[in-house]
Amino acid sequence: MTASILIVGENYFLAALLDRVGDLADCTIETATSANEAIPLIQAQQPDLLILQASSDSLYLCQQIKEQSRLAWIYCLLLADDAPRLSEAVSQISSQAVECSAEALERGADAYLVMNLSVQHGSLVVAELSARQNRLLQAQVQAGLRVVRNHRELMRANDLLSAIALSDPLTELNNRRALEWELPRQIQNARTRTLPLSLVMLDVDYFKAINDTYGHLVGDRMLKLLSARLRHNLRFYDTPFRYGGEEFVIILSNTDGHEAPIVGQRICRLISEQTFRIDPTLEIHATISAGIASLEAEDDSKGISLLRRADQNLLRAKSEGRNRAISSAPDCSRSLASDSAPSV
Repeated sequence: MTASILIVGENYFLAALLDRVGDLADCTIETATSANEAIPLIQAQQPDLLILQASSDSLYLCQQIKEQSRLAWIYCLLLADDAPRLSEAVSQISSQAVECSAEALERGADAYLVMNLSVQHGSLVVAELSARQNRLLQAQVQAGLRVVRNHRELMRANDLLSAIALSDPLTELNNRRALEWELPRQIQNARTRTLPLSLVMLDVDYFKAINDTYGHLVGDRMLKLLSARLRHNLRFYDTPFRYGGEEFVIILSNTDGHEAPIVGQRICRLISEQTFRIDPTLEIHATISAGIASLEAEDDSKGISLLRRADQNLLRAKSEGRNRAISSAPDCSRSLASDSAPSV
C-alpha cells in the first residue's frame, strides 16, 4: 500500500526536504507552508507521516494531533535546520538541541532531528556530513512508516477480532455481547433525538422437543434457518441478536408502543406460516413466543429494565399458550394458532 507523507514548513524547507525524500519508493508526498494550511489536509487525508519544520506552531500542531484519537497514530517527525552550528553538529549535539528535542517529544512528536538544510556543496567534511544526515533522515522516515504500517495491521486485526467477538458463529447474527454494547447506544440516540424505541424478545416454542426428537445438529440447522428468515424479513433499521440458546432479541428503532406489537405479530406469522426445510427428507413446523416492550422515561440507560419487561412479556406469552406476541400495552396479545402446542 502506498504511504503518504505531508511536509509542512517554509518554502526553502519544502524544497530541501523534497530533494532529500522525494525519491522514496511507494510514497506520495504533499506540502503545506503553514500549520493552518496543513490542518484541513490532515483532517481530510490523514497522512501516514508528517515532516514538520520545528517551530512553536509545529509543536502545537503535534500536540493537537496526538490529542485526537482518530489522528494520534500519525507519525510526527520534527526537523530543525541547524545551519549556523554546522561545525558543532560534526562533533556533538548542542545542549540547546537536546532541550528542543526533549520538548518536541513531550509535546507529541515521535522523533526530532537536527539537520543542515542550506549547505549543499563545500568541503569534504561538509559533503560527508550532508550525506550522513540525508541517510539519517531517510532512515527515520522509513522507521516512521514501519510504525504506521504495523499500527494499521494491528487495527485491522483488532477489527477482525472485534467482529468475531460480537458475532454468533452459528446464526451469523450479532450476539449478546453486541446487544449489551448496541442497546445503550440506541437508547441514548432515541432520547437525544426524541424518538421511540422498542424491543422484541422471542423464543422458539418447544425447542427442546426438536433437539430430543431429531438431535442437536437438526436443532442447530433450525436456528440457522430461523435466523436467516428473520434477517431477510425485518425492516432495514431493525437489528436482530441471538441472546442465547433459542432466544433472540430484536431492537426496533423508531418504533413506538403501538407499532411494536404489530411487528411482533408479523414475526410470529413469519415463523409459523412456513415450515423449515432441514434437508430433502425433513421439514419442521415451529412457532415462537414473543415479548414486546417500549422505552419509557424511567428506564435505565443500559436497557436492563427495558429487557426485563420484554422478558416478562415473553414469559406471559408462553404461559398463555405460546405462538403469540404480548406487549405491555393492553389488548396486544394475539394467538396465531388454535392449538397451543404445535406439533414438531
